[in-house]
Amino acid sequence: MSECECKGHEKPKGEPAYKRVLLKLSGEALMGERDYGLDPETVNRVALEIKSVIEEGVEVCAVIGGGNIFRGVSGSARGMDRATADYMGMLATVINALAMQNALEAIGVKTRVQSAIPMAAVSEPYIRRRAIRHMEKGRVVIFAAGTGNPFFTTDSAAALRASEMQCDALLKATKVDGVYTADPVKHPDATRYDRLTYMDVLAQDLQVMDTSAISLARQSNIPILVFSIFAHGAFADVVMGKGRFTIISD
Repeated sequence: MSECECKGHEKPKGEPAYKRVLLKLSGEALMGERDYGLDPETVNRVALEIKSVIEEGVEVCAVIGGGNIFRGVSGSARGMDRATADYMGMLATVINALAMQNALEAIGVKTRVQSAIPMAAVSEPYIRRRAIRHMEKGRVVIFAAGTGNPFFTTDSAAALRASEMQCDALLKATKVDGVYTADPVKHPDATRYDRLTYMDVLAQDLQVMDTSAISLARQSNIPILVFSIFAHGAFADVVMGKGRFTIISD
């Protein structure tokens, strides 16, 4: 057993607070200390975090961004056609989804990648009922290629898939342990929130997720829990209703 497997992954005690969740990961979260691409150790550690939640009987699906490889908005800013740049960003999310699938299956977790852009050689097409059935069988479903449409972020894709999957919560994994009044890395005196409403986030422009994602989560009444993916065992703790996180709800 590796050090990563035995450290910080003890099974949580008690019943899960949520039975079906969507995990939203940024592509940057998979870079580790690198400036670009994927860090295998970080990908494997996140896979172990997901496995610890699956072992508690929780159904899990995931959306992973592609900013560690290509970000459509930045490509557009450099003069590239926005739609083309966004499609390139969607392909980056497929790369990340396949990397996470490989890491999960290496530790015994069954997975399926469903892509909003058909890629029959490497993934299933996105089919809502099939995705729900996979989760009911204990498989992790990784949704790739965003919504399949340009001009929408993977945050919007996460809120959309969480709504379609009838998830109990959307868990947004970030670099910090919740939502702050400002970036705590740049502003050490920033104040952390324990609880916010959807309207608080929109009115204060807190930029936790884009406005479309917040609005859709509000419409579907899906709470958003923001936590740090870099804290060992944090994903399982939040699913159990423990640990440090900010909850956004009505």
